[in-house]
Amino acid sequence: MANRRLVLADVATEPRPLPARYLTPEDLVELFELPSVETVYQWRRKRTGPRGFRVGRHLRFDPSARTAQRRARVSPTSRSAWPTPG
Repeated sequence: MANRRLVLADVATEPRPLPARYLTPEDLVELFELPSVETVYQWRRKRTGPRGFRVGRHLRFDPSARTAQRRARVSPTSRSAWPTPG
């Protein structure tokens, strides 16, 4: 257990600064040229899209998800368009 604490302490460097603005489902539709907002909600339900979070009743996404998705699309060996958590 002590080794695990050391590893976690090593990983936790400086925290990332908060983005100026989080993305809405409508923003994702525009950025990824999706057919509709329902696609974003289906991704969320199937857990295949970017990880989102709720702010009250509103759904928001971290802008870093956009860059992760672009990197995954460029990589020919990736099976999923989104990185798995872990």
